[in-house]
Amino acid sequence: MIRMAILKLLQIYQKVFTLLSYGSCRYYPTCSEYAKWRIEKDNLFTAFIAVILRILRCNQLFPGGIEYPVIKKELKDVKYKKIDVHYWLIPKGRSKFILIKNFKGN
Repeated sequence: MIRMAILKLLQIYQKVFTLLSYGSCRYYPTCSEYAKWRIEKDNLFTAFIAVILRILRCNQLFPGGIEYPVIKKELKDVKYKKIDVHYWLIPKGRSKFILIKNFKGN
């Protein structure tokens, strides 16, 4: 419930600032898209901490660049069936994955 409300607020924020052409982010994916991905796929508390740290780094003192979200996830009892893929999980160490959005599937 809370997760869906936060995602809806992020969606409204993205629509409004896209229409106004206000500013740009120093990172890819943008800070709002990064927040959306983290909130969709990670624990809310962990996502909030990561998003706050990302927003604090989004200034002239940091170089910016490409920074995909890294999430912790245990893959157990994987069922092999046809599904819609929204995110790719790229392994990064034990139980950690880089999250990359699949834009073609949406």
